[in-house]
Amino acid sequence: MAQSLLVPPGPHSLRLFTQESLAAIESRIAEEVAKKPKSHRDDDDENGPKPNSDLEAGKSLPFIYGDLPSAMVSEPLEDLDAFYSTTKTFIVLNKGKAIFRFSASPALYILSPFNPLRRTAIKILVHSYPFTSACFFNIC
Repeated sequence: MAQSLLVPPGPHSLRLFTQESLAAIESRIAEEVAKKPKSHRDDDDENGPKPNSDLEAGKSLPFIYGDLPSAMVSEPLEDLDAFYSTTKTFIVLNKGKAIFRFSASPALYILSPFNPLRRTAIKILVHSYPFTSACFFNIC
């Protein structure tokens, strides 16, 4: 991996996912495709790069990233894991700093990651309110 992709930990390393972020990912993908020899087969995944186990989806953001600014809660952010630098993905953090990873390709082939309907659906999905089925049926 290129050293420029490694971001020093801290709250300042969290950046919102924007159109420019998506364009940068697409350019990195194009560069990687151009570098690969056409006859080379990519069957050997054991020696390749691996995702950071501290930044897996479903885990909490490590303490080294500090406190999450309230403006970034439930907002699409650039992926922190260098393994995903050539993958169209973004992360969303909830108030409990749990990591959710989403694809940046169009959902249903029409909803871009910047579509208001999709952003609202993601905010509902990652909401950290402890909702149980018993409360749904007014039993609690």
